[in-house]
Amino acid sequence: MIKKSTLFRQHHFFELLNNFDSEKGPIDLFISLYFRHNTQLGSKDRLYIVERIYTYLRWKLLIEALLDRRQLSGEARSEALLELLEQNPITLSEDTTLEPHIRVSFPKNLYQALERTFGEATSSICHACNESAPIVLRVNPLKTTREALCQSLRSQGIDVEEEPSAPFALRLSRRINLFSLPEFKAGHFEVQDAGSQHVASLVRAQPGESVLDFCAGAGGKTLAFAPNLNNRGQIFLHDIREQALYEAKKRLKRAGIQNAQIVSYQEKGRLNTLKKRMDWVLVDAPCSGTGTLRRNPDMKWKFSDEMVARLAGEQRQIFAEAFSYLKPGGTIVYATCSLLREENDDQCEFFLKTYPLTLVEPPFRSLPVSGGMDGFFAVCLQMAPLLTRIV
Repeated sequence: MIKKSTLFRQHHFFELLNNFDSEKGPIDLFISLYFRHNTQLGSKDRLYIVERIYTYLRWKLLIEALLDRRQLSGEARSEALLELLEQNPITLSEDTTLEPHIRVSFPKNLYQALERTFGEATSSICHACNESAPIVLRVNPLKTTREALCQSLRSQGIDVEEEPSAPFALRLSRRINLFSLPEFKAGHFEVQDAGSQHVASLVRAQPGESVLDFCAGAGGKTLAFAPNLNNRGQIFLHDIREQALYEAKKRLKRAGIQNAQIVSYQEKGRLNTLKKRMDWVLVDAPCSGTGTLRRNPDMKWKFSDEMVARLAGEQRQIFAEAFSYLKPGGTIVYATCSLLREENDDQCEFFLKTYPLTLVEPPFRSLPVSGGMDGFFAVCLQMAPLLTRIV
């Protein structure tokens, strides 16, 4: 006989699943709002629900194909769904009678787009995208050291270790409420994937230089490269999302970064004064997000070829505007969290053909692997300095 607590959790699982609409926002926000309105759910209840929601969203195509085979409906189908969620999805995906994209639970068009870029490695990349992402922190060197923060967290019983793939990274073994920790409130760390930290490190601004984070969002990458300037020079954060910039302002204050300014897209006059003055411009462009599907599994079900074509056009428009702020001799960093050639290598080739830029070094590229980084692409492009004419 099923326990009452299990029936209670299953009820809320289906309530949440059946009412989620990906067009109205991401799954993590929907879950957060659902829990806020259902305060009777305890921590174990929430964990049960979240684990199964994310497993379903990651493996939906495979699970639904297996359910269709059984020709079930109504309550019987719901019971079978819960049964499948308790099994190892990797084992379920070994059914060779299913098409490759169904076995890894990826929309066919997205699987084919990845195949165009990665060929035979596509299935392994998809499997990595279906895993839970590691929990990685970035230590703020303006406030502490990696060693000191590691010791401080361990003294509170938190299982943490230094992450070798990035110099300021720490990895946690399990999820905890990080934002309630005194170290977080004091600005000693932020949560940031090691791949994202690598992208930010490509902005090698020195004290006294000027930097524009053109698609700054909530300022995650600014927070990572800002310590290199030692609060000298100026960093400008720009975005069309006012709420994101508001959050960035709070994070900058908490981190102790004093040489950063928020510049709203509505401040046209102020933006014009920055034209051709920046030593560095970061374009963390809006993209398909295919490199971060471990964190946002609902995004893959929104994928379309039309979306990629639209985003590629927007990326070129954004880059053109961002480039207008770069001074001669300056460097512009173009980055995405996409795995797709159309948003990465093809764009880099276009920029090199269209603008007076040269490639500084080979692009940075990370792929989702088990326990490793998310998928990122970033490239540094430098404008030639003005030549002084000698008479």
